[in-house]
Amino acid sequence: MISKDGSEFKSKGSYILLQEGSQVVGETLIKFLDKICDHVQDVKKNLDFKKIEELISALDNARYVFVMGAGRSGFVAKAFAMRLMHLGYNVYVVGETVTPRIRPEDILIAISGSGETLSVVNISRKAKEDIGSKLVAITQKPNSTLARMSDIVIVLKGKDKYERNHELSKLAPLGTLFELTALIFLDGLVAEIMNLKELTEDDLAERHAVLE
Repeated sequence: MISKDGSEFKSKGSYILLQEGSQVVGETLIKFLDKICDHVQDVKKNLDFKKIEELISALDNARYVFVMGAGRSGFVAKAFAMRLMHLGYNVYVVGETVTPRIRPEDILIAISGSGETLSVVNISRKAKEDIGSKLVAITQKPNSTLARMSDIVIVLKGKDKYERNHELSKLAPLGTLFELTALIFLDGLVAEIMNLKELTEDDLAERHAVLE
């Protein structure tokens, strides 16, 4: 099949992909999306729902909820914080100028694929050991420093960002697989809490920012 500009299209299964010379544009993208779908299915099979129930209970019993992560995991933490705010929780992102002092009756949710990111580990240790706050780890390493010190550990199986010469390295480099999985899992957790609290999308929209 030839397009008006002379480009060729190649059929691959149910997809029609663009071929530019020897390169098939879109083939790697489809492989990536397939891999993410397969990975999410694998994560779903390995979830510990007792731990998830403990996390929801901890959220409900906390005075304030604090969330944190470094790099791209930090963006995932901020996205989760926004949804927690929409759900009605008093939530803060660690490092923001308006974030108050954490106290023993608060909870800190730390997101780190490796569980060894120095800034995340150090802040988590301070909250847990010096302050006495409850600590939750979202990680792919159950034996990591972060996980070992945490009260609740949610394990999301994934590729270590330092792995090399692996099939996933070209499709999902560095921490991509964990970060996307964490985002999807935490959005799923939001849906679970919405159902438990019998909240609707309108309820969340009532708390959505209007100064944008």
